[in-house]
Amino acid sequence: MTALSKLQSISHPIFKKHHISVAIKRDDQINNIISGNKWRKLKHNLRHAKAATAKGIITFGGCFSNHIHAAAFACYQQNLPIIGIIRGEVSNQDNYTLAWAKHWGMQLNFVDRKTYRLRNDESYLQQLQQQYPDHIIVPEGGSNTLALAGVAEIIDELNQQTEFDTLITPVGSGGTLAGLILGDKAQHQLIGISVLKQQGYLESQVEELLPAEAKKLNNWSIMNQYHCGGYAKFSQQDAEKVREFSQVTGIDFEPVYSGKMILALLELIESGYFQPQHRIILLHTGGIQGLAGMFERGILNEDEWPTLPLPPMSK
Repeated sequence: MTALSKLQSISHPIFKKHHISVAIKRDDQINNIISGNKWRKLKHNLRHAKAATAKGIITFGGCFSNHIHAAAFACYQQNLPIIGIIRGEVSNQDNYTLAWAKHWGMQLNFVDRKTYRLRNDESYLQQLQQQYPDHIIVPEGGSNTLALAGVAEIIDELNQQTEFDTLITPVGSGGTLAGLILGDKAQHQLIGISVLKQQGYLESQVEELLPAEAKKLNNWSIMNQYHCGGYAKFSQQDAEKVREFSQVTGIDFEPVYSGKMILALLELIESGYFQPQHRIILLHTGGIQGLAGMFERGILNEDEWPTLPLPPMSK
């Protein structure tokens, strides 16, 4: 079996100090645009849509969503129409994320926060399906049972690449962690780092996604204390720690998803959570395109962070 993404050993003074081995699964390099867990989760969803001869996809996301950006390009590649239900104002339609989504053919339907909260409501989804009867609905973040099969392949690849004790991943909608649980079959410890400030919410999301045979597995947990204040929130100090880690390791991270995983890793190692000689794998889930929105809003200085995968769309 040929691995889809490489495994890269990384060094850092903290790892050496505590005698911990760390490597990173470079899913961020699968595709320059559909990177990381988005590629994994969309893979079987788009195959299903094509097999069902669907006329298009409907999916959900915010104005700076990695999923919206990736799904738009993936459907463009597959010549499959796509509608994005976007939480936010029409005035955001020309930001980096949405300008590219429109460029690739996504139809943007903006809704207010109250409507967006219905994105998992059965009656709302039924109304949406009636409005677009020949479309396949893919949830926010691409997290559904079809997504799990694509993510589970990560474990097969890792088992061919190395031996390890613990796999750590950021968690936003639960699909990536659920897929890892399904694929791992209790071989390793799996730790999810929540990027949301919602205690217990992600645990229930993961449980809901898992098939019956996997619900009994107990080798996984979600740590909810590293969200840095909530989704897409972080302090300048947090961002600086992430940037410094990138400089030391030579690997690009952003502070919303992968960066919170890094902050958690450093604190867990320093606190002695892992015993010496412990072997850790980090899953890099991509998301570098999300930096663009932070540059546009002046949250981060563009000169200090990685180059975006695409140039800014000309307005």
